[in-house]
Amino acid sequence: MILSSALKPGFSVAVLLAATSAFANENLAPWTERTIIKDVDLQALAASGDDPIEVLQPFGETLFEAKFTSLDGAGRPDATGAIVPTKVRRRSHLSFQRLAGPDANACASCHNEPVMGGAGSFTTNVFVSEGFESADFDTIDPQFSNERNTNAIQGAGLIELLAREMTTDLRGQRSAVLKDARASGKPATTGLETKGISFGSLTAHPDGTLDVSELDGIDDDLTLRPFGQKGVFASLRQFTVNAMNDHHGIQANERFGTRWTGTDDFDADGFSREFSDGQISALVTWQATLPAPGRKTDLPEVWEKAAARGELIFDEIGCTSCHVPALPLDSLIFQDPGPFDTAGTLRQSDVDRPLALDLATLEWAKTLPRDDKGRVLVPLFGDLKRHKIADAANDTLGNELLAQRFVARDVFITAELWGIGSTAPYGHRGDLTTLDEVILAHGGEATDSRKAYSGLDELGRQSIIAFLRSLEITE
Repeated sequence: MILSSALKPGFSVAVLLAATSAFANENLAPWTERTIIKDVDLQALAASGDDPIEVLQPFGETLFEAKFTSLDGAGRPDATGAIVPTKVRRRSHLSFQRLAGPDANACASCHNEPVMGGAGSFTTNVFVSEGFESADFDTIDPQFSNERNTNAIQGAGLIELLAREMTTDLRGQRSAVLKDARASGKPATTGLETKGISFGSLTAHPDGTLDVSELDGIDDDLTLRPFGQKGVFASLRQFTVNAMNDHHGIQANERFGTRWTGTDDFDADGFSREFSDGQISALVTWQATLPAPGRKTDLPEVWEKAAARGELIFDEIGCTSCHVPALPLDSLIFQDPGPFDTAGTLRQSDVDRPLALDLATLEWAKTLPRDDKGRVLVPLFGDLKRHKIADAANDTLGNELLAQRFVARDVFITAELWGIGSTAPYGHRGDLTTLDEVILAHGGEATDSRKAYSGLDELGRQSIIAFLRSLEITE
């Protein structure tokens, strides 16, 4: 059944359809408490010639703010929140578990400050039980989980596009050094750099083996994973599939369905095929098209002058060595599924053709600056790279006890600072209330910059705060 009310004039084929769950043939009452009632045929949409943003963006927004119910399949009585489909050791009698999850019934219940899709307050913290696939605990003791504050996702589409281009570039450099080693019959070493960011070096041997011991801030496979505070998720799609199961108990068919688990109801809640490929794509599209954070306008003169001075000092004391003001982006075409999605996430090889979301058509994207080569300058104030950010002398930002995906407990990906004026509190746990506190919490590779900040006079420090407070989520 085509839901014609959801289609805009001019749209061709049937792309928005009735949901394909066990309830697809029900005549739903207008007061239904179900929220997942539509689906998208990705193949039909890709072939239709219609703009996928126009179809998927409003649908994704509806899903992001929807309060999922048990009638949608929310809850996972026989499954854990683990990324890999895992059965529980024993069922819980609780529908919601604040610590081990599910812990929310809407994406927007945590991502909501200052707007939907934004950050979250301390009360929305999540507990990442990496390594404990069948976690069953009721304590916030850090030996059982890493407590994390909710990040904003504005500009996430640009972040993923940067990561895709940088990954492609680094892998090209790997191919080149392997070719050199084979041709010369001797080991060959190359420095790995893309968009001005260094990721160490790589040595290739004539037999095709690689020495990855000198890599810096990236995984051995040279894939940039820009999402998550540790930088362990390569795509919005992967992150969304994870979050739907972990936080809501709703399993995406592309990971928890028959292909990978042998059943279409892995969590044994009586609901099969709970979330389709098309519904995940709608959520991905909405997130990928969120506008990039900007700068506060109409500042009083005293603030404007202080912010301008603070931006200069921010650079002078070395903060921009990691919080790089802008990175160049060659293309604004966002493909879904993406080129680096892996098993358990819909891949490009699984579809006839990926959707092509042209972010350049969005009004906010037209205001982004460009360099003399025509490349978009993404003003993220980040480098998409992992750094050691804590040490024995200053361990505030290394408070976690559990490694995640083999990333050391004191290593985190550089936080993008665009929008930071809108996203207090700060720190990985969200327990630092001021920008001054989080700057002074930096250790490890940021020690020299932190000391330089500490050595500034009060006017200098306040100028940096004025600059950072001017970076905000503008819509």
